[in-house]
Amino acid sequence: MSIEALDAVSAYGRSSAIAGGAKRPAAALADDNGEGGFGQMVQTLVSSTADQLRTAEKASAMQVAGKGDLIDVVTAIGAAETALDTMVAVRDRVVGAYSDIMRMQI
Repeated sequence: MSIEALDAVSAYGRSSAIAGGAKRPAAALADDNGEGGFGQMVQTLVSSTADQLRTAEKASAMQVAGKGDLIDVVTAIGAAETALDTMVAVRDRVVGAYSDIMRMQI
């Protein structure tokens, strides 16, 4: 799976918007209390993705039971798919960066 530059940029934009970093400058990685940073952003991204996947699953289960609306199911699945694509793109970039760091000579 290849990630183009624009895909990576849009994934970063979506992930920083999910983590609340869209309102802060890119250089400010730590929270106001000095904790967080990249690890906190990844944790927030993973939990947000899991929540959206659970929401999509609940909406589809309600539709199967005849209690849900099809538009709600499609919207929830679309949001979950976008979140999962973002998570996969961020993971691929992190793995690529790790590989590059490991290939560096000291």
